[in-house]
Amino acid sequence: MESGWQETRERCDVINERLRGREREQVEAMAPRRLLLVGEGNFSFAAALSETLDPSTSLTATCLQHPTDLARDPVARENLQRLHERGAKIRFGVDCTQLADAFELHDREFDRIYFNFPHCGRKAGVARNRELLAKFFQSCAEVLAEEGEVHVALCRGQGGTPADNPRREWHNSWQVVAMAALGGFILSDVHPFSCEAVPGYKCTGYRSQDKSFHVEGAVNHIFTRSLPFEGLQPRVFRIKLGGQWFSFPEPEALAGKLNRGFLEASSCHPIKTINEKLIAELGKAFPLKRLTCSFPLLPQGGTSFLTSWNCDLSAAFWVNLLEDNSNSEPLTGGTTQDMEDFLESFSELSLPKSPGRDGKEEAHEGIYGQAKVCLRPSLLAHVQAIIQAPDFLPGSLHILSGPVFRKCLILPFTMPAFHETLFILGFNQNLKDGCLQSLLDHLKGILDSFLTQTFPEGSKLSSSVEFVFQPNGKDYMINVKSHNFGPDFAKDLIIGSVTTPATSTLHKDQSFVFVSVNLDLLAMLVWGISDWRMLWTFDKRFLNNFIPGKIEPFKSYSLCPPCFVHDISFWLDEKKGFDELEFHTVARAVSQDTVISIQFLSRFQHPKTEQVSLCYRLTYQTCDKALTQQQVTSMQSQFRKEIQQRLHVTPR
Repeated sequence: MESGWQETRERCDVINERLRGREREQVEAMAPRRLLLVGEGNFSFAAALSETLDPSTSLTATCLQHPTDLARDPVARENLQRLHERGAKIRFGVDCTQLADAFELHDREFDRIYFNFPHCGRKAGVARNRELLAKFFQSCAEVLAEEGEVHVALCRGQGGTPADNPRREWHNSWQVVAMAALGGFILSDVHPFSCEAVPGYKCTGYRSQDKSFHVEGAVNHIFTRSLPFEGLQPRVFRIKLGGQWFSFPEPEALAGKLNRGFLEASSCHPIKTINEKLIAELGKAFPLKRLTCSFPLLPQGGTSFLTSWNCDLSAAFWVNLLEDNSNSEPLTGGTTQDMEDFLESFSELSLPKSPGRDGKEEAHEGIYGQAKVCLRPSLLAHVQAIIQAPDFLPGSLHILSGPVFRKCLILPFTMPAFHETLFILGFNQNLKDGCLQSLLDHLKGILDSFLTQTFPEGSKLSSSVEFVFQPNGKDYMINVKSHNFGPDFAKDLIIGSVTTPATSTLHKDQSFVFVSVNLDLLAMLVWGISDWRMLWTFDKRFLNNFIPGKIEPFKSYSLCPPCFVHDISFWLDEKKGFDELEFHTVARAVSQDTVISIQFLSRFQHPKTEQVSLCYRLTYQTCDKALTQQQVTSMQSQFRKEIQQRLHVTPR
């Protein structure tokens, strides 16, 4: 097993921008009510900080030493006197790795904890100092308020993040972000630490002496609590059809992604925002008719026409509907969610039926547990019903928006669940070329406008939207070349498609065009969100980034998450074959979407048995939660078991 640090360029750019453009003062008038300082040497930082605080703010300064240890230090005595005069609390003999022992339950809940230049003393190596940080963060978790912050100042190069200049190799750093993860913390901000900004502060303790640390280029790291990593279990959904309740489990690879309501009227999610803006702009050129999207289940017999729209049904998520008479109890240990309110148009679902005793058809008991139903892989599944509806209006832009689901390889801009908006336009065949070109021109202008809103004024960067003609001679892919994610990502991204199908049998004199847009990718491009998983986070800080009516660059609250790399090799069963898509899907499910890359390394064939072995490299990294090496090791172990059972391979 290897442990590494694999930073994407956009995260480095974010940090460098903050270091250059956001050099704020170390001391400012602070709103937090309760501050805790640990590891104070001569209490000069506490004394300087106390002069800036609002009278309502409580300051508690602590050190590991006892009063007798500081009796001979005149600077320490003077600072302690200043702190007493300002009403600060002083605590001696406080071990920063055992904070719960130092404070009673009623005396905890600190809003901010400071630890400047932690060090084990003498010539302690990086391993001992990592251990100090790990225990400190674990201790902070017991005394910090829910929305509190932990500030850790480190000398240049110690932290092991792109904020360090020069930056040490990962194995030679203190790995501060990985150590913080052991306490359930994520790095949310970084900025330079400036002693000049704290008049009177003199850091001491270098190698346990009355000497200052080398603070030139020092960095202050600000950590906040992460949402708990555990607890995201697949849910069980209950639906009501014809008076009968049925249940189906959420696929493991989609845990937490069904029924999130991002497009609902009450939502303030950026996916809804960009969808509404797109529809509003198109509404200036075309009459609109918005349609209600049903819950995304399709019967097995109702998916055959999807193949004509290039929808690969082998990549669909299939589930079993099971009769559920429990009223409230789920079929598994997950959470039950009733879907009755979302199924107004779900009655169209045609499931297998068998003749009843009176000659009428009735649902066969248990038949739903045998019949497969798939989660909708595309909104194109509804096109046929829409254009054949009696109230379909040629010349109007019919709009359908909703979530879709499909299995996919683990790649930076591919996602198993996303939100799609489908525009359907019918028009007289004689006007086909003009109507199609008008729609494409308006759509290109709108998308180009969206994609340049977050660029700095006077920027030479650009995002270009192109409609790439397909080999079939009638369809297009909507490609975007964007610089929002830095030069490493300046490549074509497919954010949608334009389909011009054959004439409908019910509308022989009509032509149609279907425009599909991936709203998740569009939102990522517009706001500069580099990781699609961030769109699905349960952390409320994500939505706090977005101001109604404004489009501003997204600022992540989780910086520099560490990567953990594991290799896996296995023998294939030549009779069963190997399904690489399912291999990726199992990895996605077991890791709860923390595997960000699967790289094929090698293929080996035994010279005697001719048995084939494959080797892959998996890279684990989160975008919004604390992830530890121990958690990754556990996932990798579970992954080995799962592929052996599901894919019939033999791990080596």
